[in-house]
Amino acid sequence: MPHPILIAPAWPYAQGPRHIGHAAGFGVPADILARYHRLAGHPVLMVSGTDEHGTPITVAADREGITPKAIADRYSRVIADDLRRLGMSYDCFTRTTTPNHQQVVQDVFRTLLDRGFITRRTTLGAFSASTGQTLPDRYIEGICPHCGHPGARGDQCETCGRQLDPTDLIEPRSRIDGQPPVFRDTEHFFLDLPRFAGRLRPWIEAQTRWRANVRSFSLNLVDELQPRAITRDIEWGVPIPLPEFEGRSDKRIYVWFDAVIGYLSASVEWAAASGDPEAWRGFWQNPDARHYYVMAKDNIVFHTIIWPSMLLGYGSGGRVGGGAGRPPLELPDDIVSSEFLTMESRKFSSSRGVGLYVGDVLDRYDPDPLRYYLCAAGPESQDTDFTWAEFVRRTNDELVATWGNLVSRTVSLAHRHFGQVPPRGEPTAADRVVEAAVAAGYERVGDLIAAAHLKAALTEAMALAAQVNQYLGEQEPWRLAASDRPRAATILNVALTCVDNLKVLLAPFLPFSSEALHQQLGHAGVLTGQPRFAEHADGDGRGHAVLTGDYAAAVGSWAWHPLAAGQPIAAPRPLFRKLDPAVVDQELERMAATGS
Repeated sequence: MPHPILIAPAWPYAQGPRHIGHAAGFGVPADILARYHRLAGHPVLMVSGTDEHGTPITVAADREGITPKAIADRYSRVIADDLRRLGMSYDCFTRTTTPNHQQVVQDVFRTLLDRGFITRRTTLGAFSASTGQTLPDRYIEGICPHCGHPGARGDQCETCGRQLDPTDLIEPRSRIDGQPPVFRDTEHFFLDLPRFAGRLRPWIEAQTRWRANVRSFSLNLVDELQPRAITRDIEWGVPIPLPEFEGRSDKRIYVWFDAVIGYLSASVEWAAASGDPEAWRGFWQNPDARHYYVMAKDNIVFHTIIWPSMLLGYGSGGRVGGGAGRPPLELPDDIVSSEFLTMESRKFSSSRGVGLYVGDVLDRYDPDPLRYYLCAAGPESQDTDFTWAEFVRRTNDELVATWGNLVSRTVSLAHRHFGQVPPRGEPTAADRVVEAAVAAGYERVGDLIAAAHLKAALTEAMALAAQVNQYLGEQEPWRLAASDRPRAATILNVALTCVDNLKVLLAPFLPFSSEALHQQLGHAGVLTGQPRFAEHADGDGRGHAVLTGDYAAAVGSWAWHPLAAGQPIAAPRPLFRKLDPAVVDQELERMAATGS
């Protein structure tokens, strides 16, 4: 039974290009889920965008001597274009600097304030000793008071995962100038997280589908919740929607609060652009909908504690939610959190200048081998290391030698001897076994993807490709083409049918090569669809570019289908490029030259 699926990948921060560690965390896993569920016939809404507020943007702008908006404009387009090239099939990849987003954020703020979930209090704010400007929490480092890690940030310790404030750190220092921050009294608004602990704990305990580390980590945090500031003394951000702050530029809603609301605001934007402004409610106010949130593990707290608290407090909401009479906004169902990806044993970090940017990789390599690597060897359940040697090995030994070889052998033989899909005669037991195995793959692979066991799903699909390869080798249609043409035709019909179905099973992981194979096998229409840019109106005479796509026009479906005899087959073309082993040394030399 089809049911609405919301896919919510974390919002990439727009102070620079994103590296492949981000693609492994929020990118490729989210797209695999979205493409599978569309093929399975479910209405899918995948929304996100660039996270453009907060002091890290102003720090980057100050470094270049330009405005925060100029930084956000530049990198929003860079990031969106990289994600387009990677094949991320967003329905609406937008920005947090749109009027729509501001209105939704302010509505959530006012509703939580009116219901007593936001309070005001005086606290110590961190300021740069050299510039006097507010210091971003993530630009303050020190010793974690809980685990003693020396590189804890002012918002969270990545080692033990606990939430922090800059004042919690031992020996805090600014990462910008190395000096201790100056702390002084300032008034801020706080989200009263302890008010939600009683509802969060039973809700988290009931989430048996979550990965064990996500569930246990979140439960450990519930008993330690403290009110958390949601405003900062900065000029760049969503204005506080209260009369006393009109015209003031010294205080804004802070980025971590406004960014998670982006999932809702992007959905509202998508609905308005679709011509049905109420369409978002079918995903957000529908208990039959299923919500996947996709991120790296450093974002778990925002999606299992903070955003659910905000949703609980908002309920059916104010102006946006519709208020009394409307159902409440739905809480997350699946938290698809990945561990960290390192690069040649060094941790990816944009702020520290350690990274391998998505765009740079796609300038030199095709997107499907990168997607394959990030799923097959990525950090789904444990920290993993990206190495060029392993990238080359997996591309050549797995993609090219298994799946690519099967396609090449099958299509080449059929094209050379028949020029089309040959007719089949009476199938043998071997024919039935291999077709039954691939047909059963729809349920096995689909169930694994739906449960967010993406690496296991890809392994299952590739194992089926290996099984069909073995079938082809054992049946030897090239030997029979002259002596027993009807049997050769049957073998190739069976092999082509399996290949045609395997392209669907692999399409969530390898959308570009699956699309190429779809055309090579003579099919009309688009298999799954690719993202494109469109313009959304802002309502003020301006507009902004979004990443979107017309996926409803795709013809692919998650079900076994025969391949019609007589269908023309195009001349075979390789699905993947075999990589020269020299690539490893070349890439390591490039890393050394750039200091990555």
